[in-house]
Amino acid sequence: MAGVQATLTRFILNPANHDVLALVKGARNGLVYGTKIRFPHALVMTFLFGSGTPSQKMNKILQATRQHATRLALYVLIYKSFLLVQRDMFSTGKDKGKNTGIQVFLAGFVGGWYMFGERTPVNEQIVLYCVGRCIASLLPREPVPPNYPANKVIPINNNAHRIFAALVWGWVMWLFMFRRQKLNGGLVNSMDCAYYLWYETDT
Repeated sequence: MAGVQATLTRFILNPANHDVLALVKGARNGLVYGTKIRFPHALVMTFLFGSGTPSQKMNKILQATRQHATRLALYVLIYKSFLLVQRDMFSTGKDKGKNTGIQVFLAGFVGGWYMFGERTPVNEQIVLYCVGRCIASLLPREPVPPNYPANKVIPINNNAHRIFAALVWGWVMWLFMFRRQKLNGGLVNSMDCAYYLWYETDT
């Protein structure tokens, strides 16, 4: 046992194995994160709005959790592998050992195509979540001091957020009332509880 542990330690500490370990660690983190995010969400949504026996509901929860976690893990493997291939094949000069912006985009594109391209409820939710974050990244940000940490998120400007929130809620309520068939099913179920029944009663 001690010999196996020593061999593993040497493998982990060997800089030549950094890329392989990065793939393994990334996949593991994707698996753990996907489980932590999806399980409580699926638990609440399934028992609130799902149909079927408790056993059937639990199977749905576990299935959604497994799909979310495994897809994130496999996406990490595809994304990082594609980055490594591009880095080793195309990076030269001052970019040697680094990935360019287009390489990062292509790696994400390939991973997204294969792991999230099939339209399932879980994939659709993940993609919509990312869409919201991408759109929000275009909003103006609060001014920050010159020594602001480079890896810390810059808060969205409050006025920009207020306008953005008003537009989004005005749009989503219009869609809910007049084009509900084009909205996500989970969102419609949630909004039915708060808005649709009240609207129908009062009119």
